[in-house]
Amino acid sequence: MSATEDFKSSSCRDYGQHEATLPGQQLAWIRSLRGDALEQFKTHGLPLGGDEAWKYTDLKALNRRTFEVASQAPAIEPQQARTQSLIEAPCARLVFVDGLFARALSSASLPVGVSVASLAETLQTDAAALEGRLGQQVEIAQPGFSALNTALMADGAYICVHRDTPVSEPIELLFLSSGSPDRAAHVRNLFVLESGASAVVVENHAALGDGAYFTDIVSEIFIDEHASLQHYKVQRDGVQAFHFAGTHIRQHRNGHYVAHTVDLGGRLVRNTVSASLAGEGAECTLNGLYVASGRQHVDHHTRIDHLVPHAISREQYKGVLDGRARGIFSGRVVVHPHAQQSDAQQAHDSLLLSDDAEADSRPQLEIYADDVKCSHGSTVGQLDDDALFYLRARGIGLEHGRELLVRAFAAGVVAQMQFEPLRARLDQLVGEKLAAANLSGTR
Repeated sequence: MSATEDFKSSSCRDYGQHEATLPGQQLAWIRSLRGDALEQFKTHGLPLGGDEAWKYTDLKALNRRTFEVASQAPAIEPQQARTQSLIEAPCARLVFVDGLFARALSSASLPVGVSVASLAETLQTDAAALEGRLGQQVEIAQPGFSALNTALMADGAYICVHRDTPVSEPIELLFLSSGSPDRAAHVRNLFVLESGASAVVVENHAALGDGAYFTDIVSEIFIDEHASLQHYKVQRDGVQAFHFAGTHIRQHRNGHYVAHTVDLGGRLVRNTVSASLAGEGAECTLNGLYVASGRQHVDHHTRIDHLVPHAISREQYKGVLDGRARGIFSGRVVVHPHAQQSDAQQAHDSLLLSDDAEADSRPQLEIYADDVKCSHGSTVGQLDDDALFYLRARGIGLEHGRELLVRAFAAGVVAQMQFEPLRARLDQLVGEKLAAANLSGTR
């Protein structure tokens, strides 16, 4: 490896080394999809300056590093996977280690009408089910990671819930990192909910070590008429990890999508969400909570397009920042011409626990219709001294009082989660993260 090699050149080298063995390369449409994406990545690379969408997230530290794609996943003991699961009850579970499917750790017992499988295996056995969907929701002609993911996608989850099939039990996707330093994982998920279908998907990212690894994950989600998806994404990567995720949703008439994103780990994290409300009556809800300390950097970048009349979107993100951590929220709602009676609400609130923490917020509305109901708002602040005084006047110590207020702030997002067992588990995990934050009042 050359001493002058950067992220872009090492990624292109990875493609050259692994091109022949990437899943689906026997298919002309996959080769074309990958080839176009590689050329776009070569052209645009990373957004290293002057890109407004990346204004607050500096990628120079990432660009100085090189990563290598794993040819096979390291062996993981079943107990290690079980301890990282967020669902105690038996459920359909796909486990991936360093981005590659681990069949021995997985189970996929589901009712008739549901397909849950490795994307790589599906490309080998039933590629026709993916054609016309895979790659259709992702914009690769721009700087960033979508083009790189499309070129190097090695594995991920394929979920298809067929027409009029309700799935009451959750489907867990457990993405484990071995923590090996300089390891790259390019994960691609494809979720399809056909007309009248419903499901709960828990996307769980966890680490078994603290190496500086890189995860590039893209999820494409298609929600047909009268279908609904509850999508939980929980990120607990190692303290040196780079995590970049893109979630792209298209909803049709009366299609419902609810997402809850919880970020607790990682060194440099970016979550990009884009939703296209393409059918009347579509409803999209994006909720997010991030708790960051030390020098963690967590960026949420969302865009919701109201393309037709009578669609509804809701966004609520909250951040708790300690130490020298930085949190970013950039939310954009676009109400297109003729999308009358659109209803969009957006809010972002940040709580700073130290003088060195930083929060940046850019809520944005672009409205090109004249009969709409839209609002946005943002707050950044510290704990309320009056509330602390009230608690202390009733015999509650300063440290305990601060803890109560911080947990109450974060609980506003967790409480909205409808899947109760996961809500209880996340309340515990958030509490553990907050316990390590600066609740004592020192600055």
